[in-house]
This record gives sequence, structure tokens and C-alpha cells, in this order.
Amino acid sequence: MILSRAKPASSDAAKKSISRKDIPNLEEFLEKRDYTGALTLLEFNGTTGTSIEIDYWIGYCAFHLGDYKRAATVYEDLKKKGNGSEDIPVNLACCYFFLGMYPEAHSLLAQAADSRLKTRLLFHLSHKMSDETKLMEFHQMLEDVIEDQLSLASIHYLRAHYQEAIDIYKRVLLENRDYLALNVYVALCYYKLDYYDVAQEVLQVYLQKYPDSAIAINLKACNHFRLYNGNAAQAEMKQLVEQISSSFNFGHDLIRHNIVVFRGGEGALQVLPNLVDVIPEARLNLVIYYLKQNEIHEAYDLIKDLEPAVPQEYILKGVVNAVMGQETGSREHVKTAQQYFQLVGSSASECDTIPGRQCMASCFFLYRQFEEVLVYLNSIKTYFSNDDSFNFNYAQAQTAAGYFKEAEEAFLIMRNERHRNDYIYISLLAYCYIINKKPQLAWELYLKMDTSTESFSLLQLIANTCYKVGEFWYAAKAFDMLERMDPSPEHWEGKRGACCGTFQYIVAEKQPKELLTEIIQLLRNTTNSQVEQIIRVMRKWGKDNRVSC
Repeated sequence: MILSRAKPASSDAAKKSISRKDIPNLEEFLEKRDYTGALTLLEFNGTTGTSIEIDYWIGYCAFHLGDYKRAATVYEDLKKKGNGSEDIPVNLACCYFFLGMYPEAHSLLAQAADSRLKTRLLFHLSHKMSDETKLMEFHQMLEDVIEDQLSLASIHYLRAHYQEAIDIYKRVLLENRDYLALNVYVALCYYKLDYYDVAQEVLQVYLQKYPDSAIAINLKACNHFRLYNGNAAQAEMKQLVEQISSSFNFGHDLIRHNIVVFRGGEGALQVLPNLVDVIPEARLNLVIYYLKQNEIHEAYDLIKDLEPAVPQEYILKGVVNAVMGQETGSREHVKTAQQYFQLVGSSASECDTIPGRQCMASCFFLYRQFEEVLVYLNSIKTYFSNDDSFNFNYAQAQTAAGYFKEAEEAFLIMRNERHRNDYIYISLLAYCYIINKKPQLAWELYLKMDTSTESFSLLQLIANTCYKVGEFWYAAKAFDMLERMDPSPEHWEGKRGACCGTFQYIVAEKQPKELLTEIIQLLRNTTNSQVEQIIRVMRKWGKDNRVSC
């Protein structure tokens, strides 16, 4: 906004008698970026008489406090009076822009005099309104001046061209070392590129000078969230949270949004729905919340009409489609997910990033090419050593690729109870136990389950897998249990073969002789003409080898 920084004139003689030490002037408040103090002074001066200049400065301070509605009201009143500056239409359009009133801002600029600020605002409006032709047109009108270059950098940032934005910011900083705020913008770009340590280091340059900056404190908290955890982030955000309940307005919605994220989604339904069309990330985080709550259809309804523009949106839409495909058996959803994952993972800007490699792993996972999945997951494994969701996918891929020892290790380090109670987790871990010669642990997994269709399926898996790999004793126990539930010929045949296999191991001294009694007891649970003949052979061997049975 183009406004004079001169101290407002005052005709009140009484004010002139007041010592400068008692009441700072407007310029001092603005130098300290104390817009609340400046606004208070302006409102006080306004009680002794109205002044267009005072209204100008009230609008300016309200704008910089993030109170765009009040600033817009001030400029609207000045515009109606008709005796204000020619800057009023473009200043009012800036307020409308920050209020998300893009068509209104665009219409208002038709009344505004030509200026570099008008060009920059039209440049941003073209981006917001997805008018690529106009965007390029106004891009060509930008000049090699700081304001225009910073505007171009911000568009690069909004279009996820973070390195291009960094290049511009650094070039400006080289010539203007005192423009400390540019360090915040550089830090934001590094944050988006997942270089959280670098972002924190760059940000500290600005925080040393302005430790109370809302934007900088918020970014520092976000860095701590990525580097450490939500508690560390909340500790950094504490100062801003306390100010929310006072006179602090700027970034109020952003802070409320981030607090929900730092708390792992706590209060999401109270905060995020109202911010869906205010903060772009609010929609995405609400989708993530629904996914975590296993409310798949709610997540899909919220994101289905979103046209992805940045990698995070493509990724999340891919995840939702993948889950929907698995939930409903829709091949179309799975295919859509594959396309989104491949698009991000193979892009030049994302192929070497952690999210990019996760996308390629997800794409190959859906194609069931598990060796390729492991190539990508192994390359980023060190970053997710304590991430249960990563370890769950990693363990599944290891199992499918035949690396059962590694799969077992990945399953066992998981702590999330939701994952550990998932039938996929239980069944695959049981399979790994059996292949890794630990059938007793697989059997213990079954014993811990309540009776259900899933426990019956696990019993079938244990019985057949143990039989296949020669773990006949646990195969016999499993087939015996299956036969009690469903006395079919198939279960009897499996049980008979497993019992005979166990007997052979006893004869070969690969199993303890004491098992002979238990095998005979299992056989007696079946009413079949073959039982007595088998038991007779076993007892004869036991008598000959002095085994009580």
C-alpha cells in the first residue's frame, strides 16, 4: 500500500504541551511495528476531531494487523466521501484480496489508476483465478525492481517452485542485507522443501532482531513439529496462543489451525470445517483427520472436487483414492491413485524428495511390484524408523517380496494399537513367524483373538502354512481346532497328515517323545474309521520304545 509515513498533523494545542516521553508519536510506533499501539494512538486522536489522514493511517494499521475487514470498511468510507487519495481503490482491492473476494478486487482495480501495485495485485489475482493467459501477461509487465521481484517470488512459492523463489530472495538479499524479513521467506521455502534444519537456521537471523514476530514464531513452531514433535511445536507457539485471547488479530485463524495439527487432530471438527475455504491446508488436514478416524467416505467427499495444484494435494488425493479403491473394490479408484502417485514421484521437482519416493513406492505397491517398492522405501527408511504407518507398509512389502526376517522385525517395532489389531498385521506376522521357524508365536497370536471370521481365517492360515513348511505339530493343532468348528473331510485329511508328520518327526528324534500322547488325544477327537488304525501303529511304536501313551 502506498501511503506517507509522515506524522499526522494535530490542531489540538493541548497535545503539543504533552511531553514526547509520555506519548510516543505515530512514527515511533510504526518503526517498532507496534500497529496496536499506533491504532490506539490514532483512535485517541480521532476522538478530538475527524481527519482523513487519521482514517488513512487507521486503515493502514488495521491492514497490517490482519484486520482486513476493518481496513476495508475504512477505505470504503473514504471512497464514498470522494475526497480521498487516488490510492484508495487499489488499497481497498488489497483488502478484498486478503478477504478472498477476488472478483470484487478485480472489478475495483478497473477504477484504480495505473501503478506498479495495481500490476502486482492483478498478477496475483490472475493466479488466484487460474487465468494463465493474464498471469503471463502481467508477468511480462513486472519490472526489475524489488517490489515486483518479490511479487514474482511469491507466485513461484504459491506454485511450488520453491528453488526459483529462493534464488530471487537471495539475489535481493545480497544487495539489501537490512531486508531481514526476506530471511523468513527463504526459510518458508526451505521448510516446503523439507530442509527443516536449514529453515530454522535462516529464520533465526530474523528472530534475533524481531523475537515477537507472529509469522516467524509460527514457522519456528512448524519446524519444531517436523524436527521433533507436537509438544515441542506447542511450546514454541505458546506466546502466540496467549495473544489470541487478547488484542492480537493477525494470523488468528492460522494459529488455531496449526494448534490442531500440533495436537494430532484434537479439536479438528471444531476448528477445521470453518477454515476450509480460508486456509488452503485446512481442507487437506481435515481430510487427513477423517482418514485417521477411518471415515473414508467423508474424506473422499471433501477432496473429490479438489483440482490438485501442488504435490501435497496430488499425494493426498492419491491416498484417498487408494483407500477408497481398497474399501469398495473399485479398480477405477486404484487406477486414479496410481496415476497421482506416479505423477508426483516421477516429476523433476519431487523425484528426489522423501514424499516423491514415497509416492513411487505407493505406485509400485498398487502394481504389486514389491521389489521396486523396497528400492524406494529402503532409500528413506532412516527417516521413518519410528513411524508405524511406514513400518506397516515396509513390513507388508518385505513379506510380499519374501524377506520374512526383515518383515518380522518391522512388524514387531510397531506400537500403534490400531495397526497391531488389524487382521492384515496379525495374519502377516503369523505367516512370518511360521516361515521363520517360530510357529508357537503364530499359535499364540490366534489364542489371543476373540472368536470371529477373522480368527477362523487365521486358523486356516496357520494350519495350511505350517503343513506346507513341515511344522506338523502346530498344523495338527490348527486342523484339530478347525475340524471341531467345521468337521469337513478336508480338515480331517489335513489333521491326519499333520499328526502322521509329527509322529515321523518323533521317530526321527526331531520332536520330543512326550508329544505322542498329545497326538493320540487329537486323533481321538475325530470319529473316523481310520483313527484306530493310526493310533494302533503309534502305540506299538511307543511300547517298543518305552514311551507311555
